[in-house]
Amino acid sequence: MPILTPDILDFTSHSAEQTARIGTRLGGLLVAGDIICLSGDLGAGKTALAAGIGKGWGALEMVNSPTFVFVHEHRRANEDMRLYHVDCYRLPDAENAVTIGIDDMLAGRDIVVIEWPERIEALLPEERLWIHLMPFDDFTEKRQVQFRATGTHYQQLLDTFRRKAFGA
Repeated sequence: MPILTPDILDFTSHSAEQTARIGTRLGGLLVAGDIICLSGDLGAGKTALAAGIGKGWGALEMVNSPTFVFVHEHRRANEDMRLYHVDCYRLPDAENAVTIGIDDMLAGRDIVVIEWPERIEALLPEERLWIHLMPFDDFTEKRQVQFRATGTHYQQLLDTFRRKAFGA
């Protein structure tokens, strides 16, 4: 678990299950208004991580890929807060994200998890947690996972995650 700088955490996930468990730990730490960006190529593990985030957050139903509907809305028992899982892969540009209500999602008190955030980066607030996943090769499930926190809140989130996940 190399620590490059205080705002970056870089480590290896050895399986899709471990990637989901990482997400579960992160999901349990999220609070109203958090924005989590998941980047990486197709098959990098973004949806596995998002599924774990939903589970750790307490979503009533499993988080899966929203690719063909752009946004899935998830709820927890006895709570108004939502977790939006947004997939921007099929959006041609940031302007089209406005048509799916991304401005309202980002301005609200709900949690927003975005796959393919680089497609709408111009619309995203500067402060966020960006997680980049990269497969080592086509033959294993190993992934390099890099967390980058921007802003005081996300730095505190990353520090808490680092302690809870790795004891460091």
